[in-house]
Amino acid sequence: MEDFSEFVGLSRPTVSKYFNDPGSVRKKTRDLIEAALKKSGFRPNMFAVNLNRRRSNIIGVIIPNSTDPFYMALTRRIEATANEAGFLAFVLSSDGKAEMEDRAIKTFKSMNVAGAIIAPLGIKSHHSTLDQLGKSIPLIYVDSPLDETSAFVGTNNRQSFGLIVDYLCRSGEPPCYFGMPQVNTNATTRQRAYIEAMEQFRFTPEIIDVPDSATWDFERFGFEQAIRLLESGGRLPTKTILCANDRVAFGVISAAYQKGLKVGHGGDCDLRVAGHDDHPLSRYACPPLTTVAQNYNEIGRRAIELLLHKLGDAPSGPGFGGMEERVLLTADIMLRSSA
Repeated sequence: MEDFSEFVGLSRPTVSKYFNDPGSVRKKTRDLIEAALKKSGFRPNMFAVNLNRRRSNIIGVIIPNSTDPFYMALTRRIEATANEAGFLAFVLSSDGKAEMEDRAIKTFKSMNVAGAIIAPLGIKSHHSTLDQLGKSIPLIYVDSPLDETSAFVGTNNRQSFGLIVDYLCRSGEPPCYFGMPQVNTNATTRQRAYIEAMEQFRFTPEIIDVPDSATWDFERFGFEQAIRLLESGGRLPTKTILCANDRVAFGVISAAYQKGLKVGHGGDCDLRVAGHDDHPLSRYACPPLTTVAQNYNEIGRRAIELLLHKLGDAPSGPGFGGMEERVLLTADIMLRSSA
């Protein structure tokens, strides 16, 4: 930047002021700098500049799976809102591995990020590493909370499972529960929410026995475990299966089809299958999947706005005076042909 300052004929503080906020310098000075930029091709090293600042304009985002549509939608909203506020969202994936989550955290510390939004692995997370990061920058957790006290934005699983369990009990046999792999705290939280809902409606909870697993290949997990169940000759507790998420439900529906069972809520159907999340492909499954919809966009919006609030850069106006540290959003039921 010193070389560029000499090239343009201005002081380094003036050039630095322009790069921090082009509108902070006079138009004549701004035009001079921008003409010199075109001629020289100079661009400041963003990472070097941020390392030199007390607080950078980079926001770190860690997700456990970059190919999952939920996290794709979440990060899209975070990136858009961060950009509008003058921040750059830098996204890393832990790929479901604790050591990669730990590496991503250390990378963000070395980048001097202003704050971070993290969808933690939870049961595998290096809590001490996250605690250390949280002492130096604001952290917001999404999807699955790390603990009961950290700032968090996600779906109210008790409300969403109460909604789907209520519908399934009123429209047919009460549901048994098909769990998900133990990849984060949602695995236990959702099962507990199912049990509470069943007991609230005075039904006995029925949990299908599936082995512990840490795979993110939910469709394969649902398919293989459903095939195992159907081939073992064991009788299902009920003809209604509530899956922990839609991707597991896709596998269950596929296994039922392979075994010649018809899924749906008609009198000629063998099984009813429901899910949770409203995956983008849920409406195109065969049959279309009954589920409850998480508000992906709202989770992303509220998470980035809560982080900006902690950084002192929250949008102004009604609703932004004092923001709650833990935000649990309600879900909506999506009634389709599968249940």
